[in-house]
Amino acid sequence: MDQFMQAAIEEAQKGLEEGGIPIGSVIVHKGKILGRGHNRRVQKGSVILHGEMDAFENAGRQPASVYKECVLYTTLSPCPMCSGAIILYGIPKVIIGENKTFMGEEEHLKSRGVEVEVLQDETCINMMTNFIADKPTLWSEDIGV
Repeated sequence: MDQFMQAAIEEAQKGLEEGGIPIGSVIVHKGKILGRGHNRRVQKGSVILHGEMDAFENAGRQPASVYKECVLYTTLSPCPMCSGAIILYGIPKVIIGENKTFMGEEEHLKSRGVEVEVLQDETCINMMTNFIADKPTLWSEDIGV
């Protein structure tokens, strides 16, 4: 497995261990992790700390030129909010662990010139399938249902 997707999975597992939603993300610049994060909505009482947003927050202020050279890895297809941040900061490529349990805004990303690759990784699929079965109300809250 790609080391960066593995890092995103490790972030997702941290979120689950903390009592949150198991979605993780890393932002990679020139082969180095610039920012990593996991969904911390439950842990922080936040409305916006999805995995990708947490990774952006932890990457900190960067020049636009840096973000335009990054790849964002995420364990789950990005929602509209996270896709907006990807577009806003000019991330050119997103690698997604899986989109079977949730299909985010992949078509919107593609329409804005973002390269999207979906792995359908079994670890990511199983982690989300189990979480959704165990905590359907929390999952529905996370995706705005």
